[in-house]
Amino acid sequence: MFDAILIIVWAVVTWCVAGEGAFGAALNCLIIIFSGLLAMNLYEPAAGIGQGIIGSGEWGYRWDVIALVGLFAGAVFGLRVLFEKMTPRYFQIDSPGEDVGRWAFGALAGYITMAFLLTALHTAPLPRNFMGFTPERANLFGVVAPDRQWLGFTQFVSENSMSRSVPRVFDGPVEDFIEPRNAEEHPNTVWPSFPVRYASRREVFAGTSRAIVPTTAAPAAPPTPGRSGGAGAAGF
Repeated sequence: MFDAILIIVWAVVTWCVAGEGAFGAALNCLIIIFSGLLAMNLYEPAAGIGQGIIGSGEWGYRWDVIALVGLFAGAVFGLRVLFEKMTPRYFQIDSPGEDVGRWAFGALAGYITMAFLLTALHTAPLPRNFMGFTPERANLFGVVAPDRQWLGFTQFVSENSMSRSVPRVFDGPVEDFIEPRNAEEHPNTVWPSFPVRYASRREVFAGTSRAIVPTTAAPAAPPTPGRSGGAGAAGF
């Protein structure tokens, strides 16, 4: 069921984007990529603003997904309007390459949109596992994990092309630890935790957490909704 929904999202976006020709599909694909990166890096500050205005409470678990999807949709809409004003007409080439280009870019745009929305589900106030979705599973027929691919792409961009003199990565508290097997060549100092943090938060929200706390220890506080401390830190 869940995999079928993802395929439907992919197919619908592909069909809509491919209908604008190769040039329009390529432009829309770039808009979707940039909008996704923008949303991933700004949603936590935006969610914090929402919490400050309306308050946290139960709404604290909803602000992340609202900010993430809202920023993405707003950026896609705004950039489309901007480019339509700048380039009111699309270039169209009467050749077999036109069909190949529009369907290729359309499929890529659809896949990225699906991957982004699948990633956004991690932040939603839903049970830890639902409708076949689990954070550990490759959530597209058990073959590929579009959400982890998108997270990896966002991580790569924040660590490399968009980093400043002092790198600020999208997701990963920095720890001074070196992999024993590759101690000299590959120091491992960044530890992404996006799926783990949000899985724990969804578990708390759904009331399914059954942590055993020793009687001599103080009860552990549940994860704070909204701010996770790791994401949203790329150097824009």
